[in-house]
Amino acid sequence: MTASIVETVNVVKILGSGASRVEALKGVSLGVSGGELTMLMGPSGSGKTTLLSILGCIMSPTRGTVQVRGRSTQGLDAEELAEIRRKNIGFVFQSYHLFPTLTAAENVRLVFDVRGERSRRTKAKANEALATVGLAHKTKAFPIELSGGEQQRVAIARAIAGDAAAILADEPTAALDSENGHAIMSLLAEIAEDPKRGVLVVTHDPRILPFADRIVRIEDGRIVGEQQKGAPARAGSEVEHAIRAQRR
Repeated sequence: MTASIVETVNVVKILGSGASRVEALKGVSLGVSGGELTMLMGPSGSGKTTLLSILGCIMSPTRGTVQVRGRSTQGLDAEELAEIRRKNIGFVFQSYHLFPTLTAAENVRLVFDVRGERSRRTKAKANEALATVGLAHKTKAFPIELSGGEQQRVAIARAIAGDAAAILADEPTAALDSENGHAIMSLLAEIAEDPKRGVLVVTHDPRILPFADRIVRIEDGRIVGEQQKGAPARAGSEVEHAIRAQRR
């Protein structure tokens, strides 16, 4: 494991105002480190997606700081944050977010299009990314011609094609059956073996816990438990309960 690629430090996030005001995050510090697959678990409304959005520079914190490769994002405008996202962050979503009128290769090349990069090299890199996720034979296939597991692989290929150092995955196995979910997690775990690349997975799925190098539990906007791979969970902790439930 290396130093954090992206991290929050004492982040508070307030959503809404007046009667609808919600403190979604209450002083959260969390880093995504190279060579590590971290799983973030917690009930609905616990702040998981808000935290993922802040780590991905989609949202800005109300208080606290976000650092990407050691650089604070404080004071940056929307375009500057977008540039950081394009260079450093890859996203994987539950619903794949593929364009139905584009082929697998064209969907992957979008990561270069948003940077204004269009060349033979970018086409080659897109095909290389698809080969990495086991879809070298599907470059010309449209999403409707792909299974759910294959569509998620295309989404992962898109996330890694641009050499993003942090891969942020929001419920990547939720729409998949057990076999395909296992295959997707195996792929993300393999990606996380690269010391220059870290993976954070938000999940409700206890079946995929064995893939984690670290499990972090969030509840009511606070980190309430954490366990490193191979270390015993704190007695009575929410992390321990999740691990025991998976083993049953």
